[in-house]
Amino acid sequence: MPRSPEPPGSLRPRAAQGSGRMGQDQTKQQIEKGLQLYQANQTEKALHVWMKVLEKSADLVGRFRVLGCLVTAHSEMGRYKEMLKFAVVQIDTARELEDADFLLESYLNLARSNEKLCEFHKTISYCKTCLGLPGTRAGAQLGGQVSLSMGNAFLGLSLFQKALESFEKALRYAHNNDDAMLECRVCCSLGSFYAQVKDYEKALFFPCKAAELVSDYGKGWSLKYRAMSQYHMAVAYRLLGHLGSAMECCEESMKIALQHGDRPLQALCLLCFADIHRSRGDLETAFPRYDSAMSIMTEIGNRLGQVQVLLGVAKCWIARKALDKALDAIEKAQDLAEEVGNKLSQLKLHCLSESIYRSKGLQRELRAHVVRFHECVEETELYCGLCGESIGVCRATGRVAAPTAAAHP
Repeated sequence: MPRSPEPPGSLRPRAAQGSGRMGQDQTKQQIEKGLQLYQANQTEKALHVWMKVLEKSADLVGRFRVLGCLVTAHSEMGRYKEMLKFAVVQIDTARELEDADFLLESYLNLARSNEKLCEFHKTISYCKTCLGLPGTRAGAQLGGQVSLSMGNAFLGLSLFQKALESFEKALRYAHNNDDAMLECRVCCSLGSFYAQVKDYEKALFFPCKAAELVSDYGKGWSLKYRAMSQYHMAVAYRLLGHLGSAMECCEESMKIALQHGDRPLQALCLLCFADIHRSRGDLETAFPRYDSAMSIMTEIGNRLGQVQVLLGVAKCWIARKALDKALDAIEKAQDLAEEVGNKLSQLKLHCLSESIYRSKGLQRELRAHVVRFHECVEETELYCGLCGESIGVCRATGRVAAPTAAAHP
């Protein structure tokens, strides 16, 4: 099963614009050569071929397409800063082409690059730019991907209602355009959404649906779709307490991630493995998994992933009654969570801090975290629009239930 670094929407060249030393036919041949190398897991050779095209070709359409390949390839390798760099160059190329379709695709790549770097406000801004571009023929094709990226950014900021609305919009695009690949990606994001709001049955349902789509339609798809669905199933199974099933799914996902050099997914799987071992009470095995996950999260620049690792580490230290070490991990996580704007992580961290300071009998610190906890509940809108009460927030664990739309169907 191949993997493909095609840019979002995979817009094919329509008319030749510009001419260069390589010639348009040769440019196209070199791009296809790079794709074949990439699909054969010869990533560095593929990148070398594409970079040569970028250096030598004056064909603007060809340059635009190869930049899209470079953006997606660097995304899959976790080289997010490089991804962003090529997305910026692609925007400049789109402007030279003076074509709204190409401009839409390049802004989407810019949004996706910032999403990977946890720059969620920038992601939302670029997505809104995409939606504001008039009369693009690619709008129907890429509108769902724009909504998905926006939903992921809202989820990164813990704006759950807006995230859910964006995911539902993306799902409508997928259904209206018979886009099973997009539907699979949205289902994985919905799995993450419901895992965060603690609706664990739905957190399992949606990645299972994604796995069904891979089985039914994904014969020619990239293996990353199977890997991502298995990862999200693993997360849901762990939260439901089915640790054996969680381990099986995570192992399957990790196998594919290692096979394709997918560093971001490797980091997520290591985090999931660590959480599984922590759930089993096997802290000796959990700690090195957290360390390995943190190493990759730091390498690729996934700051929200680092917060999740530190949360797990803090819980391990609490289980060992090493409260000062837990507070050190919480403090580091709090700085990162505030930096990226993730309110749910901040809520959980204040909850952990509150429990630690209560056990230490430090009333002033305890009160400060109680206040911040309630502020985070309000900021995440984790309260019912009808009765005004907080929805399922447990002060002891930081557990939260589904937001308003799910609470009152």
